[in-house]
Amino acid sequence: MPDAPFGTFTEAWPATERPDLLAEPVAAVIASLEGAVVVDTDPEVADTAAFCERYGVTMEESANCVVVAAKRGGETTLAACVVLAHTRADVNGFVRRHLGARKASFAPREIAVAESGMEFGGITPVGLPDSWPLLIDRAVLDVPWAVIGSGVRRSKILVPGKSLAGLPGAQVLDGLAG
Repeated sequence: MPDAPFGTFTEAWPATERPDLLAEPVAAVIASLEGAVVVDTDPEVADTAAFCERYGVTMEESANCVVVAAKRGGETTLAACVVLAHTRADVNGFVRRHLGARKASFAPREIAVAESGMEFGGITPVGLPDSWPLLIDRAVLDVPWAVIGSGVRRSKILVPGKSLAGLPGAQVLDGLAG
């Protein structure tokens, strides 16, 4: 079992060795994310601020993934945005313009969960539908190790930030986060 690269986690495993700690769509593709480590955590503190406090992780080491619904002319496009936790995705401005939408907002919870195949509060950029644009703020790639969701609330994935650029549909962008 490897050590977690940071934080106060008591156990960490190569993510490929613990599919039981990952949502099904995440487990199906986790091998493509080199260096990924999974940690078992308390699902009651899955939300970013509580998680960071409990496990000694800074907001600058944690990356949030949000699902966005972009609408134009009766068509809705789902996309995912990944930003460091101390920032927010500029959904109404940058994301809307980038996706060429008339309106963009956070996708309703039930749609985000159903379409991603992941639990709310655990949605991650790993294993999302290939058809979704995956917008990643450039600053996420500069983090040596980032904490991201695992698709479920009871664990997290620790991954070299730069590895996220190789995910399907990934677009690395300046200005995504504000």
